Amino acid sequence: MKKEISICWLRRDLRIADNAALYHALKGNYPVLLLFVFDINILSKLPNKDDARITFIYDTLQQLQSELSQFNSSILIKHGTPEQAWNEILDTYTVKEVYCNHDYEPYASKRDNAIAEYLTSKNIPFKTFKDHVIFEKNEVCKADGKPYTVFTPYFRQWRQKLQPFYSKAYPVEKYIQRLLPIQIEHNPSLQQLGFTRALQTFPTKDFETKLQAYEDHRDYPARDATTHIGLHLRFGTISIRKAAQQALMQGAEKWLSELAWRDFYMMILWHFPHTVQQSFKPAYDNIQWVNNEVDFDHWCKGNTGYPLVDAGMRQLNNTGYMHNRVRMVVASFLTKHLLIDWRWGEAYFAEKLLDYDQASNIGGWQWACGCGNDAAPYFRVFNPELQAKKFDPNNEYINYWVPELKQQKHVKPIVEHAFARERVLKVFKTALAI
Repeated sequence: MKKEISICWLRRDLRIADNAALYHALKGNYPVLLLFVFDINILSKLPNKDDARITFIYDTLQQLQSELSQFNSSILIKHGTPEQAWNEILDTYTVKEVYCNHDYEPYASKRDNAIAEYLTSKNIPFKTFKDHVIFEKNEVCKADGKPYTVFTPYFRQWRQKLQPFYSKAYPVEKYIQRLLPIQIEHNPSLQQLGFTRALQTFPTKDFETKLQAYEDHRDYPARDATTHIGLHLRFGTISIRKAAQQALMQGAEKWLSELAWRDFYMMILWHFPHTVQQSFKPAYDNIQWVNNEVDFDHWCKGNTGYPLVDAGMRQLNNTGYMHNRVRMVVASFLTKHLLIDWRWGEAYFAEKLLDYDQASNIGGWQWACGCGNDAAPYFRVFNPELQAKKFDPNNEYINYWVPELKQQKHVKPIVEHAFARERVLKVFKTALAI
């Protein structure tokens, strides 16, 4: 007779410590097997076979495998659709319970609902938990129960609600001996997944020492005063509770508010899943975009003739990261100077960013364009040259990524600022009057 087990299905929570689903699984009635599925519904949409995020996930799973071996256990890694994976698992094991953490993206919600239905039809409970955010769904909402769509009042309540209790870790280590003793030998290689190893270097998880500098220097890209843990929060290699706890301990209020923005955009995507493809403010879907492909190509490659924009795009293309202040400038430039649909830019970031997170990326792009909730007003058009003078006054960041500027060999601007500003105001005004 096959052994009765529970399965803890990891997705955006690639760690053992302080993992809500794993904690609850280990406290349950059966030995626990960890599972990860390389979902071909997601993988098939990735255009690059050396996608650095797949390398990062793969290497993280190898590290987890090493950690689990200390407890004589392993992680089961599947490659296919979630439906195929679960069919195979139920053929091999007697699964009594399944545990996982919530995922708020529209595809993930649909996937989880389908798997929950399938498992329930087999009398297997599907138990899910909050782990990826501090507050989710309706936990921070208006008095009438409706979701906030403006950040400031949302953050006020979020901050009041954030007691030490919310950042308390789940003591997984107390129950770790309840892992299923098993050695799994045949997990797929990177090549079998259809990918090759990326030559990217990944940021470390060390963020505690960077919190103090963040408040004063976060807007200056040459200072490198941000924590670079977006990638680790995206894939859950760091617990959000640990991040919040550190911020509280150090009084890093500005950085804490960035964690709240992350919760806010996750909540917005949950309540308004249509924003994946449509503007939060419907009138903005009337905009007559120019969508010039040659201009878009110049923007993608960092050849617009605007040094700060070009520096940001080259940093993104080379490292999979772009400084947050610069993200705002390049997004505003694409949508307002070039009149190119925000969805084009969002898709390009989705392809390139190591820390790509659908909720935050869509939120950020719609903010820059003016079409999102709590967005910058449409008539606010960043002047990339003034932004450069203000935030990179000595051209340190720009000279690093656009070295030809010093030799005065940088390309000429592909659009003139005053013309672009006048044009976008006219086009947006016309769209909003419809």
